[in-house]
Amino acid sequence: MKTECIGDYVKLNGEIYPCTVSLTMDLVGGKWKTVILYHLKDEPKRYSELRKEMPSITEMTLSLQLKQLEKDGLVSRKVYGKKPPIKVIYSLTDFGKTFVPVLEAITAWGNQVVSEKGEFVFAK
Repeated sequence: MKTECIGDYVKLNGEIYPCTVSLTMDLVGGKWKTVILYHLKDEPKRYSELRKEMPSITEMTLSLQLKQLEKDGLVSRKVYGKKPPIKVIYSLTDFGKTFVPVLEAITAWGNQVVSEKGEFVFAK
């Protein structure tokens, strides 16, 4: 099965892209966006939980990427409480959940690459 981009250009939220691949990479591309979505795919998480699961991401980068994912409609942010300590929960939106099959395909492909060309390392 071969899938092609439709149209000469595509437009979303006032932005014009040369094809749907470019649009998709704008929404989920970069080093961290897909990793964040992966960690939210099974259940909502607090900011601190995401930090623990991704120790090499800086606080500023995590915060910026979450804001961008929220702006693009992939992630929702719910704030509970008005006075500190407030509780903030991040979760995939219905739109974000449509990306889960892609995340699963990326994970499977990554596992295949490591099986064939690398090695799995387990923490002690």
